Amino acid sequence: MPRAHRHSMPGHVWHITHRCHKREFLLKFSRDRERWCYWLFQAKKRYGLCVLNYIVTSNHIHLLVMDTGDDVISRSMQLIAGRTAQEYNQRKQRKGAYWEDRYFATAMDTDEYLARCLIYIDMNMVRAGVVTHPGEWKHCGYHEVQSPPKRYHILDRFALALLLGLKDETCLPVHHQEWINEALSKNDVRRQGLWSEGVAVGSQAFVENVIEQLGIKKKGRSVHQGADLYQVKELRS
Repeated sequence: MPRAHRHSMPGHVWHITHRCHKREFLLKFSRDRERWCYWLFQAKKRYGLCVLNYIVTSNHIHLLVMDTGDDVISRSMQLIAGRTAQEYNQRKQRKGAYWEDRYFATAMDTDEYLARCLIYIDMNMVRAGVVTHPGEWKHCGYHEVQSPPKRYHILDRFALALLLGLKDETCLPVHHQEWINEALSKNDVRRQGLWSEGVAVGSQAFVENVIEQLGIKKKGRSVHQGADLYQVKELRS
């Protein structure tokens, strides 16, 4: 099985996905999803992880973060994944791998591309048929975007608004809900692998810049052009 790639580019946004071992439903209980969220908060508190969105499902997670350098993302993922697995295995008296391989990270362009990825994450449990609206699922960033808590907030709403090209974070809930309503009205709940299966997604200039910064060669990689975006796929073993 190929190893999931991990790159580092300070200032860029990454969409991270991490699945439970053999896609088992090891996060099916609310208490385990709560613990994952707790350790996400701790990663923000300890390392300064810049979180833009997230969702915890029954067998995998989605996490949208901005790379601030100093290996913050890698250290944060090690903390979150390690502590979640350790607590679960101890409680269940279980041995063995909890997560499937390493996490997978895709570089995301900003503005409209970031908005689309943001909503794709929000709609995860709607696609799964578990809920009819993102707000019905507790363990996700949707609630913080719409109504930030006074204490123990996880999302950096200021950074998110800035990356989305909005005037300020007070505009965020309105635009966010409009995007959600549009996605629900279209009833297009198909899984779109492009958001989590490649090296980068966005404009042609963004994708080419990522390739150059990472020092990866185009040769052998599959560059796909869609109607309004470009995608560079990861090499497959």
